[in-house]
Amino acid sequence: MIRSMTGFGAASVEQDGARCTVEVRSVNNRFFKATLRLPGDLESLEADVEALLMRRLSRGSVTLLVRWNDLASRATARINVAALEAYAAQVRSAGIDGLGHELRISDLLGLPGVVVDDRAEGIAEVARPIVLAQVDRACDALLEMRRREGEALRALLAGFGDTIEARLAEVRARVPEVVGAYQDRLRQRLAAALKELGQSANDADVIREVAIFAERTDIAEEVARLGGHLEQFRSLIDPANPQPAGRTLDFLAQEMLREANTIASKSGDVEISRRVVEIKTAIDRIKEQAQNAE
Repeated sequence: MIRSMTGFGAASVEQDGARCTVEVRSVNNRFFKATLRLPGDLESLEADVEALLMRRLSRGSVTLLVRWNDLASRATARINVAALEAYAAQVRSAGIDGLGHELRISDLLGLPGVVVDDRAEGIAEVARPIVLAQVDRACDALLEMRRREGEALRALLAGFGDTIEARLAEVRARVPEVVGAYQDRLRQRLAAALKELGQSANDADVIREVAIFAERTDIAEEVARLGGHLEQFRSLIDPANPQPAGRTLDFLAQEMLREANTIASKSGDVEISRRVVEIKTAIDRIKEQAQNAE
């Protein structure tokens, strides 16, 4: 299946006295890379969230944002009275009488250890199933967007495959003509050269030279391999294929380009060279578009 790596998904819910919103977006990357942005109270959930993303998404740079608003009583931190009294005692011993204008209560509350936030562990346990469920829903929305964009991408790739198939068929048809044309040219050159000597061309010599040329310029194996790669290409972009195809397409495009280059180097025919240029252009476009396929 062809899916784009570009997409966005979001999900939100209000449950158990909390409101959770998850947004996930992805862009191109050769591998899977996740960037997670969770509130401080939920940082302990990062490993679980990333594991879920890796199960759902096989490729791409993924950015996930979690917003968590706790509306329940557990959202209130507590004041460490002992620490506050200790600070107050130090203030009094320093000669500052009461809080007065010199010191405000907010100043004391801002001192280390006065306000204790020991809610994080409890909040994380409450939040875990809620957050993971919303991450899963956001991934569903992201994958649906990827699927829709992948359909357009698949149609584009199929068009490049059609171009390669058509040009390859023309190359196959041209090969016998190339050998025949070489044989005619060889006979003409030999006849012109031997005419001055009063001799005629030996058919055996002509046949031998034509056989050498045909062997040297034989591209049947390369054409067959490129045809095989094209069949594999068709199966990869087939909607019935459940596996992500991006990396395989990238590798396959390299192999197709290798065969096309060999055909171009072995065949000195202008018409075949023109067809190969079109084939290589289509392969380059496949390679380019494969970078956006999951």
